[in-house]
Amino acid sequence: MPDARVIPLHADRPVPRTTTPSRPRMEQVPPPADTTGATPAETSPLWERRLADTLAFLRRRITGDYQVDEFGFDRELTDNVMMPLLRPLYEKWFRVETIGLHNVPSDSGALLVANHSGTLPMDSVMTAVAVHEHHPANRHLRMLGADLVFRTPMLSSIARKTGQTLACNPDAERLLRGGELVGVWPEGFKGVGKPYKDRYKLQRFGRGGFVSAALRTRTPIIPVSIVGAEEIYPKIGEIKLIARLFGLPYFPVTPTFPLLGPLGAVPLPSKWYIEFGEPIRTDQYEPGAAEDPMLVFNLTDQVRETIQQTLYRLLTQRRNVWLG
Repeated sequence: MPDARVIPLHADRPVPRTTTPSRPRMEQVPPPADTTGATPAETSPLWERRLADTLAFLRRRITGDYQVDEFGFDRELTDNVMMPLLRPLYEKWFRVETIGLHNVPSDSGALLVANHSGTLPMDSVMTAVAVHEHHPANRHLRMLGADLVFRTPMLSSIARKTGQTLACNPDAERLLRGGELVGVWPEGFKGVGKPYKDRYKLQRFGRGGFVSAALRTRTPIIPVSIVGAEEIYPKIGEIKLIARLFGLPYFPVTPTFPLLGPLGAVPLPSKWYIEFGEPIRTDQYEPGAAEDPMLVFNLTDQVRETIQQTLYRLLTQRRNVWLG
């Protein structure tokens, strides 16, 4: 199989255009004036354009005529395969509503920090869909994942191709300096795997490594609050023996799993809200501020408290878990 070309993180990515070849005219009759200004490709039936785009995409995959960056991010695969697969889940199943996307910059780096929940980390995936599908610039969210993700066969490859990378400061800083949007869920497994009785109560935010990365790159921190993910897999217990056997942080027990087998893996259709808060600036601090542990602690606490208070507000405005 041919190899894809590797491009720098900040390099321009040309978008291929499909043109319709001209046909010989049977008569020397001037064509009617086009008052719409549309090209032949734009006036062709929708199904023809989609078929042409699909065939062109498949040709590029077969010949290796596509690009990935140094992290392994395959932009074309994400746009043409992954996003269409996730869109029905986002729009029809969870019916996600976004608030405050204007706070996310259109052409510069920012660090998005969100709460984590749901037994399986679907909240991070839905946040990436929200940024790509509803932000005016259709930006990609480069998520920082746990090492378990990159130790798991197949999942590791999918994560890399969709723009994820290991949750470590060097990678986060390289992405931020490259002008990318970086997503981090600092509660980690403590948040995503907490019992249902502790829903919407934020866990500890680690040692504030994400704040240090933002300070070193002088990029804003955007608090993100997600309501709805806590109810998709209500965790009422766990089986520790199975978790240890497979090297997992936990093996969950929900009202439907493992009782209903594979059917129990279907998430419950809760109504979601994702709010992107006002950016917390870091460019106002002096160089070297990332080495000040008290400043890092205070900013970490500020981000955590902002998210927690926003969650409480969104919950008071929500009328029903399933209908919103």
